[in-house]
Amino acid sequence: MNTTMLYDKLHRLDPAYYTAERVAPLEDTVERILKLKRERNAVVLAHNYQRPEIFEIADFTGDSLGLSLQAAQVRDAEVIVFCGVHFMAETAKIVNPAKTVLLPNLAAGCSLADTATGPAVAARAAELRRIYPGLQIVTYVNTTAEVKAESDACCTSSNAVSVVRALESKHILFIPDQNLARHVALHVPEKTIIAWDGYCYVHHQITPEAVLNMRAQIPGIQVLVHPECRDDVVRLADAALSTAGMVEYAQQSSANDFLAVTECGLSDLLQMSVPDKNFYRACKICRFMKAISLDDVEQALLHMQFKIDVDEPVRGKARRALDRMFELTGQQRDNLTLPEGVANE
Repeated sequence: MNTTMLYDKLHRLDPAYYTAERVAPLEDTVERILKLKRERNAVVLAHNYQRPEIFEIADFTGDSLGLSLQAAQVRDAEVIVFCGVHFMAETAKIVNPAKTVLLPNLAAGCSLADTATGPAVAARAAELRRIYPGLQIVTYVNTTAEVKAESDACCTSSNAVSVVRALESKHILFIPDQNLARHVALHVPEKTIIAWDGYCYVHHQITPEAVLNMRAQIPGIQVLVHPECRDDVVRLADAALSTAGMVEYAQQSSANDFLAVTECGLSDLLQMSVPDKNFYRACKICRFMKAISLDDVEQALLHMQFKIDVDEPVRGKARRALDRMFELTGQQRDNLTLPEGVANE
């Protein structure tokens, strides 16, 4: 790797933090990780909110939907190192159980996923079905495997509206994000959406004032908002999009100035992916996404830690909910075909 190139990339993002003295050891760590990846026959998947130096060792970077698909398509590699949070690593194991899945830092949890448990979801659904016969459960992928296992279908921020619209039931228990549930209800008014009482602490902190201040400073700026944000923030958006949707929008738009209203890591990725455009921030840092460092990835590969497992039959039930998501949205089921020798449920 060219040290100057890595320094130029990172220094541009944050000159005060990514100094030459700080970047030099990062470059050395990157080289060691690349060597370990070859030795372990490993691939690294990284979520769009990760530290920018993590992108340098990733084989694939994406949102939760893209990472789920990519995890399912891993064939030749024996190990998947997941630079994201715990529920994402679980999803990788659900769709590709024959692989060893490593989460480099067990502190990489999710406050949103923690708001729902399998037993609590089952109990709430039983109560609601007395009022709404035929109620179905749609679970955002930001949940544990046991919650997915209680669900009729999973969804992501990019396809939640499509999944809910395609389900036959008029009554939907949407878990766990109340802001995404409100976004779905706005776009599918013909259905009753009962929201779980959860939210992402990062997106919930972002205020309309932060967006309005930036619009006042930069007339014509394109505001891209994640639908996990509060409704009063989403209403200010030029587009409400998943993180992958924001990257695509910025690449294809004729505009030069963008405000990414989501976790701050996406602004780093946008600036690295589309360097000829300007990206501004109305964002917050997720302490869980930022828990993983290059050192953690190196230690994960050195010691094969920390392995993620999902018990049967939880994995099988969760897998069916994920499959249903792709069926409802017209996604080819082949995208989730398991490796040879492992049967689809």
